[in-house]
Amino acid sequence: MSRIKVIPYEDSTGRLKEIYDNLISSRGKLADIHTVQSLRPESIVKHIDLYMEIMFSKSELTKAEREIMAVVVSAANQREYCQLHHAQALNHYWKNEAKVNQLRFDFEEVELSTREHTLCSFANLLTVAPEAYKDDKYLNALKTVGLTDNAILDASLVVSYFNFVNRMVLSLGVAITEEEVKGYNY
Repeated sequence: MSRIKVIPYEDSTGRLKEIYDNLISSRGKLADIHTVQSLRPESIVKHIDLYMEIMFSKSELTKAEREIMAVVVSAANQREYCQLHHAQALNHYWKNEAKVNQLRFDFEEVELSTREHTLCSFANLLTVAPEAYKDDKYLNALKTVGLTDNAILDASLVVSYFNFVNRMVLSLGVAITEEEVKGYNY
């Protein structure tokens, strides 16, 4: 249950209802992470624009690699809402629920490519010890596996975005339910 007032779909009017309808049309359903922003409807629009840019725009990172990092960041932050939501999205690409669930609990134990493992390490360290990135060796690890500066920027955007969202979920009390995780258009 949200810790702040939320305007549910059935009570929405005007611009908020328009935004909700657009999200339902494009994504298949309305996410709690968006309804928790209902008091500032335009923040929902900006939020989804940022999300779409980071997660679905053209990138040297695959969509699966971006979802992998989303799961690792959310696991490091112990945010079940985002873990489960993005585990579901990752499974859309991997089609291996056991592997996806293992990623949530210990990415070190999951069979990953060197590149995927390096991205997981980057996502985890930037989340739990961002000050480590004062040392070039951690960023150089990404270059060692062939990531260009563009790909490194994209990886940093993914990690930063999910830390932002995880903190919204935590502070505003967005709860996870099985119904919330399923039913999105990928």
